[in-house]
Amino acid sequence: MDTRNFIGKKVYVEIDRPLGSRHPQYGNIYPLNYGFVPNTISGDGAEIDAYILGEFEPLEDFEGVVIAVIRRTNDNDDKLVVVREGKTYNEDQIKALTEFQERYFNSKIIF
Repeated sequence: MDTRNFIGKKVYVEIDRPLGSRHPQYGNIYPLNYGFVPNTISGDGAEIDAYILGEFEPLEDFEGVVIAVIRRTNDNDDKLVVVREGKTYNEDQIKALTEFQERYFNSKIIF
């Protein structure tokens, strides 16, 4: 599935790593809500993951609009960038907010 097709669309995200939680394997803390879009398949065979920007409380789920895709060039696992309708973030802001995890990968942001 080409994740670029999600840009501009509303999606429902189940949050499995809420803001402030710790990664179960690597121990890093999530400074934002992170989850997946149910009933989708990403390049790694799991559901498509999503970063939720602009929400400042831990969430269980979220419905928002995909404003960008983070395409990892050294990993087969794109990430959606999801926000409340009407919110926007530029490339530098998205990079800064997702750096806690994306610093381990080579990636580009697609709008």
